[in-house]
Amino acid sequence: MSLRTLQGKLLVSLLLGLAVVIVMGLVSDASAVRQAFGTFRWALLPAILGLTALNYLLRWLKWEYYLRRLRLGAGVTRLDSGLIFTAGLVMSVTPGKLGEVFKSVLLKRVNGTPVSRSAPVVLAERLTDGLAMLLLMALGLTLYPPARFAFVVLVVASLAGILVLQYRRLALALIDGTARLPFGMRIAPRLHTIYASTQQLLAWRVLLIATLISTLSWGFECLAFYYVLVGLGMAGTPLLLLQATFIFAASTLFGLVSFLPGGLGVSEASSVGLLVAIIGLSASTATTATIIIRFCTLWFGVLLGVIALAWFGQRYRLDEGQGGLQERVEDLGVEA
Repeated sequence: MSLRTLQGKLLVSLLLGLAVVIVMGLVSDASAVRQAFGTFRWALLPAILGLTALNYLLRWLKWEYYLRRLRLGAGVTRLDSGLIFTAGLVMSVTPGKLGEVFKSVLLKRVNGTPVSRSAPVVLAERLTDGLAMLLLMALGLTLYPPARFAFVVLVVASLAGILVLQYRRLALALIDGTARLPFGMRIAPRLHTIYASTQQLLAWRVLLIATLISTLSWGFECLAFYYVLVGLGMAGTPLLLLQATFIFAASTLFGLVSFLPGGLGVSEASSVGLLVAIIGLSASTATTATIIIRFCTLWFGVLLGVIALAWFGQRYRLDEGQGGLQERVEDLGVEA
């Protein structure tokens, strides 16, 4: 993935995000949305961004925990680790955030770790983030009974996936079966490498610790959403906090499983719909709240990622001539 390709993908995502905002404004009455922005208590913005930053900090600690667990941190300073993690936020606007495997490419640039060895960290991150969202969503499930069916489906699917990956004999049989497919002999060895790391990261103790970290980290963003609502004039009550937690967790989770870039469109529509249905906000106020929280979470993270990537590039001379960012993320079998 070259820098030019990355810039192109970011531009497309930005345009898509802008299109989503424009559509939301038109559907909800653009003038009413502008008025709602005018009433927002902007003095709360630093606190909201600070809570988002705490989310990133804790998720970086999880990234560090995974690296040390797989013994992939040799030669990686805390600064390098932080830059790699933060640069990965640039890829938050890829389908299901799976583009964050880009972090594995950057890690290889630092210490030569094969991408296939570290890529499972991204899978484990997404899985534990999803489990954390389910736990946070469960706190307010009684607020919106129609969401119960989707909640149960997601819980069952998550547990089934974990159990399949934990059942070594079945997982290895599925991987060996790929050898009989076209190009399977080339893919199967890489899948074995990926599975070896994945199994370590999904051991029950590791899974529990990582999920707890994720729950706490995403809880800070739920709190940020609560302050967005307070900033728009809602009374700051325990009920509002519970509602904000449920709505933010549910809309983020729906966006994640949609596999759209950054959940664009799905997360926003879910958030607006739930704010109207559960809290009773007007469509314009719900739209304003959604735009603000998406800027303070998704797009704030992308901005930090761009800065971190530029910093990392200066340290490791990642430019077109070096080829550091031209490595194919898709080629998980690349060795150091």
